[in-house]
Amino acid sequence: MPNYKRLRITGGSYFFTVNLHNRNSSMLVTEYATLMNCVNRIKQQRPFKLVGWVALPEHLHCIWTLPENDLDFSGRWREIKKLFTKIHKYRYGSEAGKIWQHRFWEHYITSQSDFLQHLDYIHINPVKHGHVNSVKDWPYSSFHFYVRKGRYSINWAGTDDILKMDTGERCN
Repeated sequence: MPNYKRLRITGGSYFFTVNLHNRNSSMLVTEYATLMNCVNRIKQQRPFKLVGWVALPEHLHCIWTLPENDLDFSGRWREIKKLFTKIHKYRYGSEAGKIWQHRFWEHYITSQSDFLQHLDYIHINPVKHGHVNSVKDWPYSSFHFYVRKGRYSINWAGTDDILKMDTGERCN
């Protein structure tokens, strides 16, 4: 097994990709309320700021900011996955099988520009994967929060905007 080293910076902001073991599953949207309940319970026990979020059927992306003097994002993910698995197996029995891929991918956010690029990536993901034609139609993300805050217009990144993104043009 490779000796994987994670960049850990106290109080840092990180972009994550977390996958289900079964990449054909739709569990993260069918069990979305449970997933968010688990995230919020772990946030109460081990605080962090959930800055951006999208859940797709079989994977999720998010940005977290950790508290000052704290760098343990791995422990938080372990607890979220463990709690979700426990609830799911309680409801559906032991035949539920393995739910999560063992690891996750993280990227340390290095600048405001890096943050904005990853936030855009999070919100465009349901369109990119063909789940909806417009970001506003995907309910499992933080997009509408950012619309209310004025970061995005409600019609940001419809199909026409995706074509612009493919050519390197900024959508907004």
